[in-house]
Amino acid sequence: MVDIEAVALLQDPVRRRLYDFVAGADHDVSRDEAAEAADIKRPLAAFHLDKLAEAGLLDAVFRRPEGRTGPGAGRPAKFYRRADAEFAVTVPARDYRTVATVLAEATEYAGLEDAIAKAAAAHGPAVSGRDLVEVLRERGYEPYLDEGVIRLRNCPFHRLAVDFPPLVCGMNLALLTDPAAEAGWTARMDPAPGRCCISFSKINDD
Repeated sequence: MVDIEAVALLQDPVRRRLYDFVAGADHDVSRDEAAEAADIKRPLAAFHLDKLAEAGLLDAVFRRPEGRTGPGAGRPAKFYRRADAEFAVTVPARDYRTVATVLAEATEYAGLEDAIAKAAAAHGPAVSGRDLVEVLRERGYEPYLDEGVIRLRNCPFHRLAVDFPPLVCGMNLALLTDPAAEAGWTARMDPAPGRCCISFSKINDD
């Protein structure tokens, strides 16, 4: 399925609600949980979730539900999580990824990491008294609170971060440090599988 067809699936309001719920969850989501969140019946939720998985927007995994007892307790159930795949639709086609890769490679060859950090600091998101979580959500980071720490499910620069981790993660930290401080948070490098390399803690908690 091409990108434009996958993205078109999200025009359906039910599928959009299901996708947003699964993408925003900090755990694998069952069909029952998704149905309840979208206020629809389980069979309809299962149908739409599978369509989203077929399109590559969600990943489907099978495992035994925790805490289930009685007949059928050992039967694996289907759960869903946001897929790592990226989708972009431009008409006509544009190839910004190649340009970004070439520039990132040139930056590493030339040793311009400090210059990149300074430039990134000048292009951080504007906070202007707003909540940091809201600002990060607008930038596509998919923030969530984890015992008082803001963590990020998504890195808007994921593809480049995989290929150039020190360069891109350093840029990301420089981009977010000042806006975080303005909102009363400390940004730090905190890499872990399945999430962005930056996390935030309250300044008075340090």
